Amino acid sequence: MTRWVAQTRQNYVSVTPYNYTDDSVHGFQGTHQPAIWMGESGQIVVVPGAGDVKAVFEERGMAFSHTEEVITPSYYSVELDAIEGGKIISEQSATSRVGHLRFTFNDTERPYILIEASRASVMGSADPNNLTYPHGAVDIDPVRNEITGHNKERQDFIIGPNPATKFAGYFCARFSEPVVEWGTASNSDARVVPGQRVRSGSQVSAYVRFDESIKTVEVRVGVSFISVDQARRNLDREVPDGTSLEKTAQGTREAWAEKLDRIKIDGASTDDKTTFYTAVFHTLQYPYEQSEDGRYYSGYDDDVHDGESYTGYSIWDTYRAVWGWQILFAPERIPAMVQSMLQDYQEGGWLPMWKNIVGKSAPIRHIYCMILIRLLQVATHADSLIAEAVLKGVEGFDLDIAYEAVRKDATVPPVDDWNISYYDRQENVGYEVRAGLSSVYDTKGWIASDIHSEAGSRTLDYAYDDYAISVLASLLNKSDDEVYFRTRALSTPFTIFNNGTMFMEARNADGSWAGQDAGWTEGDMWAYTFDVVHDVEALIDRRGGNLKFVQFLDEHFHGGHNDQTNEPSHHIPYLYAFANASARTQERVREIASSNYNSSINGLSGNEDCGQMSAWYIFSALGFYPVNPVSGEYTIGTPFFDKVTIDLPGGGSLEISAPGAPNKPYVKSVTVNGKAAQLPFIDHVDIAKGGTIAFEMSETPEVWTSGTMEYLDRFKDAQRDEL
Repeated sequence: MTRWVAQTRQNYVSVTPYNYTDDSVHGFQGTHQPAIWMGESGQIVVVPGAGDVKAVFEERGMAFSHTEEVITPSYYSVELDAIEGGKIISEQSATSRVGHLRFTFNDTERPYILIEASRASVMGSADPNNLTYPHGAVDIDPVRNEITGHNKERQDFIIGPNPATKFAGYFCARFSEPVVEWGTASNSDARVVPGQRVRSGSQVSAYVRFDESIKTVEVRVGVSFISVDQARRNLDREVPDGTSLEKTAQGTREAWAEKLDRIKIDGASTDDKTTFYTAVFHTLQYPYEQSEDGRYYSGYDDDVHDGESYTGYSIWDTYRAVWGWQILFAPERIPAMVQSMLQDYQEGGWLPMWKNIVGKSAPIRHIYCMILIRLLQVATHADSLIAEAVLKGVEGFDLDIAYEAVRKDATVPPVDDWNISYYDRQENVGYEVRAGLSSVYDTKGWIASDIHSEAGSRTLDYAYDDYAISVLASLLNKSDDEVYFRTRALSTPFTIFNNGTMFMEARNADGSWAGQDAGWTEGDMWAYTFDVVHDVEALIDRRGGNLKFVQFLDEHFHGGHNDQTNEPSHHIPYLYAFANASARTQERVREIASSNYNSSINGLSGNEDCGQMSAWYIFSALGFYPVNPVSGEYTIGTPFFDKVTIDLPGGGSLEISAPGAPNKPYVKSVTVNGKAAQLPFIDHVDIAKGGTIAFEMSETPEVWTSGTMEYLDRFKDAQRDEL
């Protein structure tokens, strides 16, 4: 529910709390910021110090060196240079709802620990001069050795319709040693008030001091979105009194090991293993727990409900591969995650598009805390998540409500649909859902670029989600809806295919072309022309058949148009396989992995996007990828390692063998559970409960599902002869 991190800078939209290039630590933050392009909400900061109390961020930074850091999934430590002399050894671990920190003061005088409850906050954008002043409060209890309080910060709250006036991040910080002095401080003017126990306002902190003989202090911080009392209960339940930091760290380490140790890799270098296991770590971060003791706060109706809840759904990114990986590798989490989305629908009227903590967004927007932040969500991809879960046999949520919710997504337009553009981060508008549904989409088949932003991307994404709904309708025996949504899904993409240019192009309401550069979200006409994952065969036909499609793909890659740093490109290298040119898929996948992933601090070329960059690497390293997530099949690529064995949580073992794969990128043959694969696809049902995939690898391109390559080579030879 909360991630604890060394804070090297003030975080807001596009800025995270920790940046490796910084050289000072200003505290340790319990952050609820799920991604770099999202804002913060309800956070708490713990600041060790010695000498005069430093509450102002710019004045409290302590120098450190990366050589004095230890960073693991379960434990962090760093040696800080105290401002008035000496060293502060700072260590931290955490459970889901409790941060556990330990500070050792060496050669310092008058040590203290400060708790920051509220600060000046950047509002609505990444402009650090655009400030707001959220309310916070602190209450020092020297008898309990506690500081409690709350923080009502919600960056970007002005963008969405839900006021959620009760929202706050609550906390209970308990110290291991008796406090002998205390007071409050202002984060704005450094004013300290010794002896004051209670304070509230927009820039508020509290501090405590200990006897001079005390050299080591632990502080455990329970957090909650429900109340201070719930924060205290979370603390007592997850890290009770008497728990050592080592025990907390060991418990967290064991939780990660339970997952990571399920995967065994042969034939990988140390760097390759680091890259792979880090990718797995990343894909299991989001969505994250929001419920506490079987209850959760909802920003939709500003109330507390019974049930499990998750938040941090970056669905436009993660529907592509993260969700499929989680269904395969963490199936025990999926029912509650789906049910959580259905609760969002029941409380707020729509499925989430980008939900974070207490609110929900719609298509093109991310929602931050009950607020909507419109960044790049352009469709109701929760439809895809639900359809894929049902297709792959996930149970434990209400199917009737699920279908009601996805059908509403596809048939009910947002309020005032004709008059709102929903441009990036547009303020003071309602839920977007499928913007443009009431304009020309339902009659002509496209979203009008002169009415709505990112119209080309919307058109293609809506078509895919219609396909997902048709799959769900089929599974639930709703045949009329299956036909209706399937027909719309297959016809819609080509309403914006310009036969004159052979590219997808956004259109205006009157049918005129909007221009090749208009109407795209985090991509361009090159990436989106390939974005018909539910009907690749029809796209190949439009482009003139297999040979010309392969040439078009080559032009895309050779021209530098493929952009692995952004999701619309992630499936494209696998499209060669659909055109009987799998050898080229194998080449491209290896090139992309080599160029965009490594084990260094800059090991990802692009924004992680809540695990999607990593999910692409995981599936690609295994040798297959879910091009169309709701198809129930994976497209075969090229495995990276000699052997990977995965002990699946539901029982059974998936074994992928590819002797020589590190140095042999091409596939000569594939057998799945002993049966030779004649086509470059693997059905999910064949591996969901375990199985064997055996690759025969080669150093040179092979004919397996690559017949088009032979004709392409002949074509090139003929061209050379003619010249």
